Amino acid sequence: MKLQTTTWRLVRAGLSGVALAAPLACQAGSAQAVAMGCYNCHGQPLRADAPGFERLAARFEKRRGDAAAEQHAFDEFRRAGVPLHERVSDETARQLIHWLFEGAK
Repeated sequence: MKLQTTTWRLVRAGLSGVALAAPLACQAGSAQAVAMGCYNCHGQPLRADAPGFERLAARFEKRRGDAAAEQHAFDEFRRAGVPLHERVSDETARQLIHWLFEGAK
């Protein structure tokens, strides 16, 4: 009986950790956007023809939770030919794109 109680405590703790992970991922995306200088082009005022974060998030809103759509957005990001995008690691790019799909908040 003791083993079952301990197991359920661990399961509940793990589930609460999952529930907390989504907001932390969004905060990480925002912090990464600041750290990577993304706001220089995608913030206000917009630079050149770069779309703002609100516009990008609105574009992705309908496909939220769609892994194939996130992969497509990642592929577009990589093919864009923007020198600053090329400096972003694949992992960071995926996190930023996920942040956009989650509403960029």
